[in-house]
Amino acid sequence: MSARIATTLAALALLGAAPALAAQPAAAAQVKAPKPVQGSVTLPEPVRVQLKNGAQLLLVERREVPLVAFTALVRGGALGDPAGKEGAAALTAELLQKGAGKRNAAQFAEAVDGVGGELEVAAGREALLLQGQFMARDTALMVELLSDVLLRPRFEAAELEKTRARMVSELAAAKDGDLRGLVGTYFNAFHFAGHPYARPLTGSEASLPTLTREDVLAFAKSQLGADRLVLSVVGDFDSRQLAAQLEKALGGWGRAARPAPVASAPPRTHGRRVLLVDKPDATQTYFWLGNTGISRSDPDRVAVQVANTVFGGRFTSLLNTALRIKSGLSYGASSVVVRESQPGAVAIASYTKTESTGQALDLALDTLRQYREQGMDARTLSSAQTYVLGQFPTQLETGGQLAAKLSELAFYGLDASDVNGFAAQVRATDRAGLKKVMQHVLPAPEDLTVVLIGKASELREVAKKYGPVTEMKLSDKRFAPAALAPPR
Repeated sequence: MSARIATTLAALALLGAAPALAAQPAAAAQVKAPKPVQGSVTLPEPVRVQLKNGAQLLLVERREVPLVAFTALVRGGALGDPAGKEGAAALTAELLQKGAGKRNAAQFAEAVDGVGGELEVAAGREALLLQGQFMARDTALMVELLSDVLLRPRFEAAELEKTRARMVSELAAAKDGDLRGLVGTYFNAFHFAGHPYARPLTGSEASLPTLTREDVLAFAKSQLGADRLVLSVVGDFDSRQLAAQLEKALGGWGRAARPAPVASAPPRTHGRRVLLVDKPDATQTYFWLGNTGISRSDPDRVAVQVANTVFGGRFTSLLNTALRIKSGLSYGASSVVVRESQPGAVAIASYTKTESTGQALDLALDTLRQYREQGMDARTLSSAQTYVLGQFPTQLETGGQLAAKLSELAFYGLDASDVNGFAAQVRATDRAGLKKVMQHVLPAPEDLTVVLIGKASELREVAKKYGPVTEMKLSDKRFAPAALAPPR
């Protein structure tokens, strides 16, 4: 989901806080409280409300600070983009914030900013994401604005023209900037060709200019509806009162015109293939090496997180140590594990000087090969467990973070054990089990999709070492080579 949407503030209780004993009888006072488990977090049980139109509400009262935060997921996202209209979900998400109900774009922004609130919308692969935070005293306004966005968007033609032009301009600017933000889009387009996960979330320079107001209206009609909504709210409110407010505001929202789009599981590929994206003035090569990984609900997801932390998930990871710290070939190297309803990409991501491209690729492959064959030692496992357990609670401290997690779990059909049992599962991981998991999840070096963005005239011979090469230009308006582009 979009990094532009910030999570919001409030508090999250941690498991293992010892109760006060001073008022207890002497015998009871001698009983030691259970020792806190590092990294343990317990989710509060939300009040769950199912509206007659299918909308799911999850409400958690947190009275520590006078704030109310929410996360809404509307199932569909870029999966609902029609062929040749990639970016319809992204454009729709942008326009939902540009006027709704009785307010035009300026008035809507003023209504949010005027009370110090936050309300943002973005398109993800499988859902539209709405997040926000308001002072508790402005909860009624928050409900009004949220319901306006969902039920009464204006989709004004003038705002569409401006927003669409800005989105196209941002894509063009991204190609002239740091390409680390784009190489994954090229990887998905090439690796998942023919599958919905190949679609660029923000559209392309080819598809965006073709989108009209009629396209946005059609997307909204087919993809937005109460039956698609999961809404979590956390903060300073009375659950019964807020549930009544939300039912009044959202209860009249109809169902989407079409069933929610569902992607099939993308296959893993065998053998190697290379996409070389030519940027003639490049002095660096940006690359991803990967294959298809795991889904959000994969039973080995905790083990994968621990093992991936060692491989490329922290500064002292094997990849960053090899490519940055020891060799100086890169300013950063990591491993990416994208987990959605179906398995997404698992990949090595880095960049290097043009002249050291082959050396960096070989070192990345050697690191992958050694890790799959040898696993990790006991000291490294202990360090990884400590790191993961230390990071986990900080991801669920605020009301915004908690609301996002509750909506995420409901969206993927997971329960509280995904959080409550996380620390125990991390501590239960062992070297043999992690090695087996990563031999399954990390692609074998001979089964890789390789994407290189750089100066093709100096990379062609290097690229041939890693598999059959397909070329395209960075200036091409699509993210997939012409032979793989979807029919218009």
